[in-house]
Amino acid sequence: MPITSRPRLSPAKAKKFARLGAVPYYIVAFSSQKSPRQQGYRQMSEKMFHLAMEEFGCLGVETARDARGFQITNSYWQSLADIRRWKNDPRHQQAQALGKTRWYDHYEIRIGKITRAYPLS
Repeated sequence: MPITSRPRLSPAKAKKFARLGAVPYYIVAFSSQKSPRQQGYRQMSEKMFHLAMEEFGCLGVETARDARGFQITNSYWQSLADIRRWKNDPRHQQAQALGKTRWYDHYEIRIGKITRAYPLS
């Protein structure tokens, strides 16, 4: 049986995937249920994204959400030390506090080490 090629993603869809380097690296999987109170969320989210990428060495971020406010955001990091620095940054802690009191009804965070990764191509 001949080997068939897998479908390629369009450029627009490919942009949704983080382009990461060689393994190993770490993932922070943030699953959340948003509350109805979302004032200021988008602005803070954009600010935190840029801060993580520019000052804390975040390798990339991928996010998916449904219409009812369930969201999963995966961020990728070179080391556990980078994740710890990010978690303890005062600006990020302010965003975390607002998330707990205003933006999320529930959330869970999971951290793991990626030892193998490959694209579908």
